[in-house]
Amino acid sequence: MAWLSQKGSDRLLGPQDPLPVEIVNPDSAHALLLVCEHAGQAIPRALGDLGLAPGEIDRHIGWDIGAEAVARGMAQRLACPLLIQRYSRLVIDCNRPPQAPDSIPPISDGTPIPANRDAEQAERAARIAEIFEPFDRALSTYMARKPRLGAFSIHSFTPRMGGVDRPWDIGLLFRKDTATSARLAELLQSVDPELAIGMNQPYQVDSLSDWFVPQHCETRGVAHSLIEIRNDHIATATGQERWAAMLAQVLGRWLKER
Repeated sequence: MAWLSQKGSDRLLGPQDPLPVEIVNPDSAHALLLVCEHAGQAIPRALGDLGLAPGEIDRHIGWDIGAEAVARGMAQRLACPLLIQRYSRLVIDCNRPPQAPDSIPPISDGTPIPANRDAEQAERAARIAEIFEPFDRALSTYMARKPRLGAFSIHSFTPRMGGVDRPWDIGLLFRKDTATSARLAELLQSVDPELAIGMNQPYQVDSLSDWFVPQHCETRGVAHSLIEIRNDHIATATGQERWAAMLAQVLGRWLKER
């Protein structure tokens, strides 16, 4: 089924679709940049419901539960810029190389995505051109602004995946820049000694499956960490406020040491 052809147009996004990028504190000269690639659940009208059953888009496969609220809370406290990606990661994952097999996943945590499985090359190209590339350009622009001393991507992860429990409260993901995440872990532990912190857990950074760290941070030599919070901790406003306050405090202390 050619989903995009239902519109009778080669374009994906129409006037009623949201812009792919929202920038919080766009004029801030703060030295830190926050990013939230999996914030949104939007689906272009041309793609309908992606063929998903009701409620599937609200699961962790559709977005990073609670991540946007935490990132907004952090940006508010720090007064730093924040880039938010509005579309569901099931439409296109903006933290994946566009050529990666899971950039437009045909299946996610056992759930088939019919509109992705059936997507033709022109449809895939439209998602890249109209969602991935505008977000990527905005990220490049804000990464290049001076002084840019640190960039941090805010994510959340499900407590159980593929039948395996994930016991960490928070994970810090990195590759070449080991020092930043190590110091963040120390600062987090000083705020809450009971935190279970996973270093490169529950994921590891890889050039074939990641974008923010390899493409935007490592290439520029900007200090960074991809921050993963267990989503049952930030599913409510109370949890989101707690984690936003704690992470803003930690990043503020980290920045003072630079």
